[in-house]
Amino acid sequence: MADVHCRSGGSDTPDKGCLTLNCPPNTPGGEEGTPVIWRQAPKSITNPVWTDYPAISGPTCLYDPQPENVLANIAARILNDFRQLPINPGTLEAQPFPHTLKGGPTNFYTTASTQTFDLTILGQTVHLTATPTNYTYTFGDSTTLGPTPTTGYPIPQTEWLTSQTRTSHSYTETGNYPATATTNFTGTYSVNNGPPLPINGTLNLTTPPITIHVWKTERALVADTCQQNPNSWGCPSTEDK
Repeated sequence: MADVHCRSGGSDTPDKGCLTLNCPPNTPGGEEGTPVIWRQAPKSITNPVWTDYPAISGPTCLYDPQPENVLANIAARILNDFRQLPINPGTLEAQPFPHTLKGGPTNFYTTASTQTFDLTILGQTVHLTATPTNYTYTFGDSTTLGPTPTTGYPIPQTEWLTSQTRTSHSYTETGNYPATATTNFTGTYSVNNGPPLPINGTLNLTTPPITIHVWKTERALVADTCQQNPNSWGCPSTEDK
C-alpha cells in the first residue's frame, strides 16, 4: 500500500521528509505526483490492518492514485527496459590461445556474471537483476555447442590439448576460426524494495569474437640434432625446403 498520509513508523506522526517532498509532473502538462511512503504487510496475516504494514521504502512520488495500476504499467514495459540495460556479455576464453593444434581438445569457457541495476520507472524505484542462464558456443568452423547451462572453467596449462572438458572442441582442419559465446540472460525486478518478480522474456548477448589459429604437427625420427646437422629434418634451415 501507498501511505499518502506520510505516517512515520507505526505511529500517526507524519514524516517531515515526505510532507515536504516535491513531486513535479514527469510529463509535459501532466499532473503533480503525491508524496507517499510504501508499506507492505506479510502474506501470513489475514485481513491486515494499518499497523500490520511496516514501512519498506520512501518517501517517494506516486503519479497514479491506484498503486496496482503503477505496478501494472511497470510490468508492461519492464521487458523493454530490461533489454536496454548495459549488460556485459562477458568474454570467451580459450586454452591454449591464440594457437591450438588440429585434433587436440581446445578448452573454452565464458566469464558472464550476474549483474544488478537500479532504475527509476514511472517515478518508482526499480531494482533489476540479470542472471546468465544458458550459453551457446560457436566455434567458427560451422559447429556449435548448446544451449547449455555449463559456463566452462579454466584448466592448468599441463592439461591443455590433453584433457577433454564439457565445453572443449577439437578442430578437424587447420585455419583461423572466429569463436564466440552467446549468453541467455533471464531477469527479475522489484518495485520499491518489494518482492522480486520474474521478467517475462529473456535477452541474448554475444561476446566479441576471438580468433583461434589451428595448426598441425608432424613427427619424424631423426639421427642428429640441429646443432649436429643443420640440414636434418625439422631444423629451421629446412623449413622452407
